[in-house]
Amino acid sequence: MELHGWGRYPRQEAQVVEPLSGQHCLRAVSGTSPLIARGLGRSYGDSALGPQVLSTRLLDQLHAFDPETGLLSCAAGTSLDDILRTFVPRGWFLPVMPGTRFITVGGAIASDVHGKNHHRDGTFSAHVASIRILLGNGECVGASPSDKAELFHATCGGMGLTGVIVSAVLRLKRIAASDILETRIKAPSLDAVLEAFDAHAASAYSVAWIDCMARGASLGRSILVTAEPCVDGPLVARRVKAPGVPIEMPSGLLRRPLARMVNATYYRRARAQAQTKRKPFESFFAPLDAMAGWSGWYGRSGFLQYQLVLPKEAGATGLREILQRIGQSELGAFLAVLKLFGDANANPLSFPMTGYSLAVDFKAEGAAFELLDRLDGVVAAHGGRLYLAKDARMSAATFKAGYPRWQAFEEVRARWHAHGKFMSTQSRRLGLA
Repeated sequence: MELHGWGRYPRQEAQVVEPLSGQHCLRAVSGTSPLIARGLGRSYGDSALGPQVLSTRLLDQLHAFDPETGLLSCAAGTSLDDILRTFVPRGWFLPVMPGTRFITVGGAIASDVHGKNHHRDGTFSAHVASIRILLGNGECVGASPSDKAELFHATCGGMGLTGVIVSAVLRLKRIAASDILETRIKAPSLDAVLEAFDAHAASAYSVAWIDCMARGASLGRSILVTAEPCVDGPLVARRVKAPGVPIEMPSGLLRRPLARMVNATYYRRARAQAQTKRKPFESFFAPLDAMAGWSGWYGRSGFLQYQLVLPKEAGATGLREILQRIGQSELGAFLAVLKLFGDANANPLSFPMTGYSLAVDFKAEGAAFELLDRLDGVVAAHGGRLYLAKDARMSAATFKAGYPRWQAFEEVRARWHAHGKFMSTQSRRLGLA
């Protein structure tokens, strides 16, 4: 069958197995062909693509929960949506919530996803107590930060290349209400939004919409959104639309003139004075989940999400150069998000570092590939890197420059029987064994 990621680029014919148990997983791994695990297909590029794919979507059981500690044991195919709908009404929430609830626990660990609170709470893996992983030699082992630590850290952010995550134990956090208090702050320039991030560094959550089409004195104009958990109110997990069949837009619609108009209108509509509103958590953490199949907006060719992170000391200079190059191009950029990251962790392939992350969507076409090749050089020159869970096109050289611990990662893979067993289209492109 033909598979693709959320960006719908690239596409690949694959043989897919959908095991119902760990024993079924073992039979698939025991085959001669290398494979890659895949959850709900929400990584954007080719990290969960390959000729042989093991789907974990049917491994979706909740095993046990301890209301005293918040420890939840579940199968790797369990979706964050299932966890939220089950536990928010009981007063528990995910400690790190990415931009969609339609991903699996295994995918969240393999991508080491982050949320709008990385500056305070780190990545998803910081709240994983332990995992069970099926190795290439057929052995299923447990790993944690204190037991088989090198395997644990390589698996968190390792894009499924150390083995098949079978199950995990997560730490949920208590909440008093499911609503949040959201504050929107208008920032007229890049310097202004970076200053605003620093001024609101104590906020529980923060993220900024940024206008990549603005130029001159308005370069980097943004709307910073911060949020705090409500201390009272309802405990409700509202059902949102599951990913549907994408509705493909006409290929020539999402062009630069429309992007400039949409972005300018969105910025002008924001009030000059900061506004605070009470909102349900769904609309703050994952607003696009309410738009089923939105990846089809870019047409049959799909889109590329370019997500980079730059060290904080180089952030202003690097971001300014990147925004100038995007603004000077003929491409339209509708959806762009800026975040402040906290400290990096011990995982060799985790994306975040102390600094600023920018994510921008482009239609997958020749001019976008050319622009992103040039932006790769800017990112590398400032000591940054690109997010593997969003990547569909970076070179092996760009990857190895951005992830200097890649060789240590490969050594762990070799020691734990992953070489020749776990491989994706992305790993081949990036020059991993």
